Amino acid sequence: MTLSAAAPAEAGVKIDHWTAESGARVNFVESHALPIVDVAVEFAAGSAYDSREQAGLGRLTLAMLKAGSSRYSETEASRRIADAGAQLQENFDLDRAGFALRSLSSEAERKAATQTLADMLQAPLFPVEAFEREKASAIANAREAETQPDRVAERRLYALMYPAHPYGFSETPDTLASIRREDVERHYRSCYGAARAVVTIVGDLDRNAARALAEELTSRLSKGTDPALAPVAALPAGATLRVAHPSTQSHVLLGAAALARADPDYFPLFVGNYSLGGGGFMSRLLREIREKRGYAYSVYSYFRPYEREGPFLVGLETRRDQAREALELARAVVGEFVKHGPTEAELKAAKKSLVGGFPLRIDTNHKILEQIAAIGFYRLPLAWLDEFPARVEGVTLAQVRSAFARRIDPEKLSIVVVGAPD
Repeated sequence: MTLSAAAPAEAGVKIDHWTAESGARVNFVESHALPIVDVAVEFAAGSAYDSREQAGLGRLTLAMLKAGSSRYSETEASRRIADAGAQLQENFDLDRAGFALRSLSSEAERKAATQTLADMLQAPLFPVEAFEREKASAIANAREAETQPDRVAERRLYALMYPAHPYGFSETPDTLASIRREDVERHYRSCYGAARAVVTIVGDLDRNAARALAEELTSRLSKGTDPALAPVAALPAGATLRVAHPSTQSHVLLGAAALARADPDYFPLFVGNYSLGGGGFMSRLLREIREKRGYAYSVYSYFRPYEREGPFLVGLETRRDQAREALELARAVVGEFVKHGPTEAELKAAKKSLVGGFPLRIDTNHKILEQIAAIGFYRLPLAWLDEFPARVEGVTLAQVRSAFARRIDPEKLSIVVVGAPD
């Protein structure tokens, strides 16, 4: 049975939701403004499902799904996508792995593209030659990452924030070298079942066609099981790591595990962070660190929520000789904000900007696809987008102060400085 969100007429995004015969969850937004269909198929198969010893397995498995299937070789699949005028991209993060497909809605082109994707997802062959090529490429990328100070800083920070949780694992040349083709096949069998699948469809087709498309993309998947990630353990204290690097700038990151995607504190933290470091020139961090002291050209903060507590992160780049001062100032600004929260004027400005900018979050089919995919994957209320402006407007100073005080302890932030002063 189809369940439709009770969307007000002015919202413009009406979500139909159902469970496919395969067991996959499906969300559909019908839109005939353009002759285009956007489709995302995502699985609970991100890097959080890697082991520490084989970090990188999830990303490598996703790459291998494009390397040939029961019906189409790698070259044939690529040609079919191109000939249909379609675009295919990989989506991968800590929680999710999958593909987003954009196709013309005309039947011939759409079917050519979706049939190709359906076979990639449900009947991959994992050819030996392609495995060796993709594995070598992944190892080269991991080596390259260790030369880039921003990526070194992020990987080291995640390892500090999540010392015993897979959110903190990062692929290295050694972990990738240990992966065998059989491991990729095992990971696929384990993680690419229908119980882990979420299909999102946005665009120029009706509900019956969307139902048929969802079945085409998932009917041959194994049933599988819906996984449960381990909880994130609270750290008793933050750690500080200084990493030598020949970069001319010091890359400074501060962070802590803080916010899950379905957390009731989402909106107070989201709105409050706009005033702290998410609002560009309207944010305190930029005002104090760039405008008043000139320590950094850019400084920011954000929450990145996942299935489990994702990070709160503060970042900046500064001259090596002033890294210590910039770091201490960033900690002080965060500490002051956690203690007192934003001012009434800051909160009002944040709400105005976030509500005013909300239409830009859903002004294209692709952006709607991304929003609906997150709603589906994290089992958020179907009315989440409709309620977004009102939820932002409803945030109070007391809620921001309470949420930050409970979630962020400035004394327990993990800290990484890459290109640290001698």
